[in-house]
Amino acid sequence: MVRLWPVLLFFIIVTLFSAASKPEDPRAEVKSLRYAQHPDFFRVVLEIEKIREFYSAELKSPERFYLDIFQAKLKPGLHGTSAELRSGFIRNLRLAQKNPSTVRLTLELKPGAKQSEKIYYLKEPTRLVIDIYGQPEPTSVKPSSDSARPSGQQRTNLGSEAKEIPPSPPVPSSSGYSLVRQLGLGVKRIVIDPGHGGSDPGCISPSGLKEKEVALDLARRLKHLLETQGKFEVFLTRDSDLTLPLEKRTAFANQKGADLFISIHLNASPRKNRTGVETFYLNFSPDPAVNELAARENASSTKNIREMKLIVDKIIKNSRYEESKDLAEKIHRNLLSHLRQHFGPREDLGVKGGPFWVLIGTEMPSVLVEVSHLSNPKEEAALQTEAYREAVALGLFRGIIEYVKSLGKG
Repeated sequence: MVRLWPVLLFFIIVTLFSAASKPEDPRAEVKSLRYAQHPDFFRVVLEIEKIREFYSAELKSPERFYLDIFQAKLKPGLHGTSAELRSGFIRNLRLAQKNPSTVRLTLELKPGAKQSEKIYYLKEPTRLVIDIYGQPEPTSVKPSSDSARPSGQQRTNLGSEAKEIPPSPPVPSSSGYSLVRQLGLGVKRIVIDPGHGGSDPGCISPSGLKEKEVALDLARRLKHLLETQGKFEVFLTRDSDLTLPLEKRTAFANQKGADLFISIHLNASPRKNRTGVETFYLNFSPDPAVNELAARENASSTKNIREMKLIVDKIIKNSRYEESKDLAEKIHRNLLSHLRQHFGPREDLGVKGGPFWVLIGTEMPSVLVEVSHLSNPKEEAALQTEAYREAVALGLFRGIIEYVKSLGKG
């Protein structure tokens, strides 16, 4: 009997050590699901233990909207939840544990019925809210020319519009009342980052137009427009053809105490007919096209593989993505609308999360905008003109001003 004590003591120590060394589950639990049809939108509310990164996209055949929450798990009993819905634009809803670390919400849509969505967190308790908006009812009267516009809304010189944007009352953003809004914070200092530079030309068009040169010109134009407001301090990460590491761009913005960080880039695609605007905020992405673009834009990074864990932790712990996503949405919408209005149809390539180095480590809302395609012959030709470059700068400017106004700051 005495000889059993060492064995029992050994097993007790092993058991206690195993319990003490068991790693904490990093996943946040999705605790409940609620949904309701409102007059203008359909709302889904997921109560979740902690804020986690998410990604949303749409699929075809059949039309579906899905949202993936990373580092998350479902409360027992929620997996496989499904419901047929009485909605004008959504057929059914499904909630499932897609894999051990990802929760997926799927909404099957009625063909062509969805217009847009807003996704944001609310606090106390923490809830992820998804609002899906249907297409508006068609109107019977449609302005067909400048003569049908209300007085004062005729087209004006692109460069003069900076001072003519009418004031609008403060409104909550799509991110809800984030900490920035709760504390009544505003925007005073803005850093604009012209992509690439020096030994890194970025994309080069068939005619030899370099991304680094166009990005710098656009950044200077945007800086001028912002400074005409008289209430912003605006800095460029580079104001010449300078080789500047990605990490130093982020450090520059932090050292300046910037309130916003805007990185300007030009896109390129193997599909020569691809056009349009694509805007990013910091997040992970399962989209191969986004990851390919991130790999291209991050190619000049000096970081090594041994630093991967630290980098990933920075993305996961990024607490500014709500404001960054809202800023990205406003810039994207205004830029795309302005270019379509003055230069005709082009693709809406969306607002997306992406792991871009130039956004990692920033201490303020930050976005990266791919404003046009150097690989598209029409957009390349347009980018060589003063009018198009001024239109791009003005679209970016309008998006920034809309974001500032959404904070209730004029």
